[in-house]
Amino acid sequence: MAEESLVSVPAEYLQKLEKKVERLYTFIEITEIISSTHDLDVLMNLVMERTKKEMEAEACSILFYNKATNKLEFEVALCEDDSTCTLLKKTITLDMGQGIAGWVAEKLEPIIIDDAASDTRFFSGVDQQTGFITKNLIALPLVGRTGLIGVAEIINHNRSSYDLEMLQLLCRQFAVAIENALLYRESIQRERLKQELEIAAVLQKSFLPESPYFSKGQVSLSAVNISAAKVGGDLYDFIEPVGGKVGVLIGDVSGKGVSAALYMAKIVSDFRYAARLQISPSPVLHELNSQLSRSPRGMFLTAVYMIIDTETGHAEASSAGHPPFLWLGGGQVRTVALPSGPPLGIIPSEYPSSSMQLDKGDRILLFTDGLFDAKNSSGSRIGMEDIVRFTENNYHEADLVGRLIDHIQDFATGADKADDVTIVEVKWGGLP
Repeated sequence: MAEESLVSVPAEYLQKLEKKVERLYTFIEITEIISSTHDLDVLMNLVMERTKKEMEAEACSILFYNKATNKLEFEVALCEDDSTCTLLKKTITLDMGQGIAGWVAEKLEPIIIDDAASDTRFFSGVDQQTGFITKNLIALPLVGRTGLIGVAEIINHNRSSYDLEMLQLLCRQFAVAIENALLYRESIQRERLKQELEIAAVLQKSFLPESPYFSKGQVSLSAVNISAAKVGGDLYDFIEPVGGKVGVLIGDVSGKGVSAALYMAKIVSDFRYAARLQISPSPVLHELNSQLSRSPRGMFLTAVYMIIDTETGHAEASSAGHPPFLWLGGGQVRTVALPSGPPLGIIPSEYPSSSMQLDKGDRILLFTDGLFDAKNSSGSRIGMEDIVRFTENNYHEADLVGRLIDHIQDFATGADKADDVTIVEVKWGGLP
């Protein structure tokens, strides 16, 4: 049997090979960490803790780039002293180009500083505020598919040898992982918001009358309520404050979305309490105004409250900064602008009542401004004149409200819904 030949390998080559293997193992381990979670906070802490350990560093940090402010903000800080980390994250930001991190963010290049105090780019203000002393540091840009994400820093490390190329490679992977985690967080937040909006929409509808139709004596009421988004700020209500009377409220809360929906729910509850046993709308709006004046600044309500006698057709109405309504009777369409107080919830005020007598076949259309503020794809507003003209042309239409809704939706085809739309129709079927 032939003897196997032995090949001698230089010790220097073996050392390089061992370093490459060690580098490969470290790369694989950190890559596994990067791939282990979609939770952004967990991801950043795991990677920075491992980096801090590998580099035998006193501190590690990640500064995120805030595009809105064009500043770098501490997102993660791992230090020996927790109070220092908290101070960094809560109070300290850097301009682009400011300090080592700002330089790296601006140049998109890594940098190694062996003596921070002697480097003119070093910003000592952070150390002065925290009491930490920066001796050396390595700073690397985090650049993802969408551009600059931030800067990673390794501070006061005690490794005499390290592989900058591997650190750069890991930072590239880390940046992509951060982007993915941010997208995941945003998708979770969108889903949570969607669920919250769906719940809010159900709750909001529960504060409106159980049925959009109501009839008592010679009075018939019907309503249509269409929100521009999942939830809105328009409201209406039908009540019987006392025997022989029917009350109808329509209102429009300032703003949109969840805040307007929550405010609307409070208003309906307050209204029902204020309107009990009241035969005139004026004191009801006065009381409601007092209640809403304690609401958050900037929130208010425009409203009309009308009380109708179910046998005689006599009606009283009060307005709080609400748009005029349409009165259809005698073959004509009249635009009625009531004497009005200011919107509810702004300043103390009185709300005068106006009397009117309904004749057989009369109809009243109460609505919010979303009806005549609807816009088309060109941004043109439909306007009150168009609404009046359409109503005149469809005076005898049994489903006038439905035709009106179709009309504004046709007008707004191709445009986003600008505002909530609510219409309440009052019909009087009694004596002429």
